[in-house]
This record gives sequence, structure tokens and C-alpha cells, in this order.
Amino acid sequence: MKSGFVSIVGRPNVGKSTLLNTIIGEKIAIVSDKPQTTRTRIQGVHTCDDGQIVFVDTPGIHKPKHLLGEYMVKVSTRSLDEVDLIYYMTDVTRPYGGGEQYIIEQLKSVRVPVFLLVNKIDLVEEDKIKQFTQDFLNEISFSECIPVSAYKKINIDMLLQKTFQYLPEGPLYYPADDLTDQPLSFIVSELIREKALLLTRDEVPHSLAISIEEFKHQGEDKIYVRAVIHTERDSQKGIIIGKNGQMLKKIGEQARLEIEEMLSASVYLDLWVKVQKNWRDNEGNLNQLGYRL
Repeated sequence: MKSGFVSIVGRPNVGKSTLLNTIIGEKIAIVSDKPQTTRTRIQGVHTCDDGQIVFVDTPGIHKPKHLLGEYMVKVSTRSLDEVDLIYYMTDVTRPYGGGEQYIIEQLKSVRVPVFLLVNKIDLVEEDKIKQFTQDFLNEISFSECIPVSAYKKINIDMLLQKTFQYLPEGPLYYPADDLTDQPLSFIVSELIREKALLLTRDEVPHSLAISIEEFKHQGEDKIYVRAVIHTERDSQKGIIIGKNGQMLKKIGEQARLEIEEMLSASVYLDLWVKVQKNWRDNEGNLNQLGYRL
């Protein structure tokens, strides 16, 4: 049996979390069109007849502007030394630039196979894919170069077959029916954050964090969740709550429906909003919210 750990790295918004969800077959990592949506490492487990792959989805590598950003970059770069194989994911619709060059410099020193994944190939002509790929091949030698569409599920089966060829023989690290190492409370908090990202304006999303204050079963098929949405400024709190509480209600309704579907249970979602000034630059606040290496 083959088994091992595979890290998915790349710039923000190239489709890393979408790829993870597609392979696992369940939504374990939230997605949005906002950069730096993924803030910490999330492990997804794919088990089949060939063996087991533990995927490590990481935050997009970017130039940090605060302590949270520094934490995110450390999470991503540290993962390069802790896995058996690396997927370097790129977006064929975005030009090669300084962000790619920085990541490639990090990859030049790793000692494990690196796959170049050229994502979103469903959105461009084949000639564009070849031209785009060559910029990367001029910089570094990759073990494999695979064009994919994480959203359209193009070449995903081939990607998995190639991955097993490079992984060592080993045990099952997780039970065969496990999909992630994350607790339910974390996934619930991320689903709430996802809905807030989708529904609020551009100046709010990066300043949001979610903490689950209470998560308890009330009978066989009822769950009570009390969650706090943390913002950095009073003005952001006002946007999250909305006129007559309508925005907060909308966030809660959309999150509750998805949480209920995931848990197959009736959920009472009790949402609160709290201002925690400059929490992204406060180490104590970051630790309280779970952002610790």
C-alpha cells in the first residue's frame, strides 16, 4: 500500500481549496473569491484501493502586512519540509510574476518531488496553457507538469494516479472513512466565515475571525451553536449586523443551512458580533482565535 503527505501550495486564489474539496468529495475547506481565504493548514484524507493520501491545504503565499499574514506564510513554507510530495498550484488566467518567482525560490531547496499544477485550463485555449507553462519550466525542473481544472474535475484522476506512483509504501495514517483531521467546531466556524465573506463588502472580510463559544447536542438530532464574529472596528461591526440586523440574519441563515446539511441535524445558530481592535496584529488575540504555530 502507498501512503504519504502532499502539500498544496501556491499564490492566493489559485484554487487550492477547491482542489482539496474536489479530491475529498466533501467540502472541508471554504472557498471564496477573496484572497487569503484559507488561513491555516487543513488536512484532507483520500483513501482508496491504492492507499492513502493526506493532503495539506495551506494559505496562499503572499507578502504579509500583519502578524496574521506572517503566521499564514510560515504555515505554508513550513509545510514544504514536512511532506512526501508538493503540488505547486498556479492559475493559467493570471500572468507569471514576482509572487511565482518567490515560491519557486522556496521550491528549489526542497528534497521531495514537486508537481506543477496548471489550474483553470477550462477557461483558456490550449496554446495559452503551453505558453504559460513554459515560464515555469524555464525556472525549475518539475517531477510532473499536469494541467487541471479543480472546478470542472479535469485530469484529477490522472493527478491521483501520478501521485501514488511517487509516494512511498506505508500505513494508513487515518481510518479509511476519515475525511479530515479538523474537528466539527472548526469546520462550522469556517462555514460561518465563508458566508460572511460572500455577503459583505471588500473592506470587511480580512478583518473577520470566528470563534465557537458553545457547541452542544440537544437530543439525537438537534445541535446548539453559539459563535462570535470578531471584527477590528465598530464600522465593520455595523456592516456585519446590517440595517435592523438583516445582514447578520442573512449570514446566519445561509451558514445554518449548510451546517445542517453537513451534520444531518437541526441546528440552532446563535450569532454574536464583537469588536476586537487590531486582533490581526496582537499575538495574544491570534492565539485565542487558534492561529498558533
